[in-house]
Amino acid sequence: MDDLLHDLLNEQLILVFVILFLGSCLGQLKFKGIGLGSAGVLVIAMIFGHYGYQVSTAIQNLGLSLFIVAVGLQAGPRFFRMMRSNGIVFCLISLFIVISAVLSSVVVAKAFDLSTPLAIGLMTGALTNTSGLAAALQATNDPIASVGYGIAYPFGVLAIILFVQLLPRIGKINLKQDLEDTNNPIKTDHSPEVMTFKVTNPKLHKKTLRELDFSRKSVVISRVIRGDHTMIALHDTTILLGDYLVTVGEDHELKTFGEYVGETVDATMDNPDNIQLRKITVEDEDLVGKSIKELKLRRKYGATVTRIQREGIELNQNPNTPLLRGDVLTMVSSEDRLDEIEKCFSRKKLSVTNIHILSISITLLVGILVGMVPIPIPGLGTMQLGLAGGPLIVALIIGHFGKLGPIHVRYYGPAIHVISELGLVLFLAGAGTTAGQGLVEVIRDQGVELVISGTIITMVTIFSGYIVARKFFKFGVVYSLGTLCGGRTCTPGLGALNLLIDSEDPAIAYAAAYPFSLIFGTIAAQFVLVFY
Repeated sequence: MDDLLHDLLNEQLILVFVILFLGSCLGQLKFKGIGLGSAGVLVIAMIFGHYGYQVSTAIQNLGLSLFIVAVGLQAGPRFFRMMRSNGIVFCLISLFIVISAVLSSVVVAKAFDLSTPLAIGLMTGALTNTSGLAAALQATNDPIASVGYGIAYPFGVLAIILFVQLLPRIGKINLKQDLEDTNNPIKTDHSPEVMTFKVTNPKLHKKTLRELDFSRKSVVISRVIRGDHTMIALHDTTILLGDYLVTVGEDHELKTFGEYVGETVDATMDNPDNIQLRKITVEDEDLVGKSIKELKLRRKYGATVTRIQREGIELNQNPNTPLLRGDVLTMVSSEDRLDEIEKCFSRKKLSVTNIHILSISITLLVGILVGMVPIPIPGLGTMQLGLAGGPLIVALIIGHFGKLGPIHVRYYGPAIHVISELGLVLFLAGAGTTAGQGLVEVIRDQGVELVISGTIITMVTIFSGYIVARKFFKFGVVYSLGTLCGGRTCTPGLGALNLLIDSEDPAIAYAAAYPFSLIFGTIAAQFVLVFY
């Protein structure tokens, strides 16, 4: 029976799927809401590796390249865009967290005489950054990095969850009040504002909105108020002297438009029962790539789009802006018409993915080739981006543009998730079996030192990241914690924060920091060799 089992496990496909099955079962086990997730596959793989079973390098590299490309495609649409906005703040916080992890890992490596691959593995585990582990294995060519990752990862997750839950209690912080009292760090000088103007310019009397000067493309009139009557602003709506125009746009353009219309009114104009504001998400594939102007929402439904939110960032309402899947549009209209629009925007929720094999293949091929190019470093020789860095850079660029020639990568969220999860578990299965061959010896010789080192790196990154966000950049507690979770690529931490406050703000801060930390962690795992 033992011989039969041994023979079966020597078959690569059987070995891989046994590891994935057992690892997934382990990952789904939770204690008070905390589980290993995909890291369960790594733990099971290391056990199999200890007993001499080995997943082939080809399977591991396939998983690595798929996972890294998915990361790049997912982060690409917002990575470069946020670099041009207040997202640079989240970039700096994430960079600081990663640098603190690098420096603390160097210190503990020297203090406890840890090998370089082991220390880098501890660093990526403390940051819960799996793409960093992939880069570490590529850079060091030593599977022992997986052991360090496997030891530091569980505490890395647990520590951030406990920090998020305990900080408000110990500090007696009212998170809801904190959110109201602090400024939104996502907000930029170009974020839309709402202003109300009274029409006093006699030249505008009895003109339609279509006849007004809208050379300032970001200015949108959402409502026209005349006495006790509120109207939805349409192109053929006639305005009279004394009307109030509720307008959305950039601050400086609104002020210029206000001088043209008449005078600014400070009073807030509430919506009557017959007019509603609603946030509607772009989900229909047929709408992706079309502009608001092309959709003709005012003509067809009598609705006005006042804001566009993309990846947590508010964009100016430019009628020629192409829509992307997941964009959130704030619309003004009557309830029944908003219901119609919502059905239109979500009517084609496909149950299948839309992965384009040609695009994925070209992205992978170009990324792998880029990763093979030697990069000269003065005084240090040359280095290669490898299977982690090359596909990541290429996927970021392609993900940013969405389409380059025959390549188009605007996939449904579930499609990216499928690529990412499949690649991740295949990579972890291969990395784990290789690392498992030296697992027992490492734990026996340096087990206590590894646990202490992982704890130190974790706590340094948590406290330093929070202090920088809170004290240096003046974030509120909610935004600081959301940024910290994103800066440490720890989704369970965000889940714990969401349990404490019913708001989308923590997720916005998390999403703003996450791609930067993911990419910096991946790059650091390769460049950190310089410090050792």
